[in-house]
Amino acid sequence: MSIKLVLLKSGEQIISDAKEIVTQDKETGERDVHGYLFEKPHKVSIRTEILLTEDTDDNSRDIQVAMTPWIVLSSEDKVTVPTDWVVTIVEPLQSVKEMYEEKVNGKVD
Repeated sequence: MSIKLVLLKSGEQIISDAKEIVTQDKETGERDVHGYLFEKPHKVSIRTEILLTEDTDDNSRDIQVAMTPWIVLSSEDKVTVPTDWVVTIVEPLQSVKEMYEEKVNGKVD
């Protein structure tokens, strides 16, 4: 599984098993990426809580991460996304990756 964190033009952050949809020229061998296949995509939501205290210490912030199925009303677990909608694809933090794996494998209560 190649779990990636994807930023879309809409501003949504999607975590998914992501694969490239490519064609390859038989003569030149050049690959052309046409889109991405997201398997079991989940939208990542981040909420920061800032504690108001007299201290100006920036370490008082708490980040909460939540994941929900990306297209909630769809029964499909594979979604294609064209390349022009993808801003960037990055490796997620290990803790976020583990959270996603637990969620899609049904280990979360």
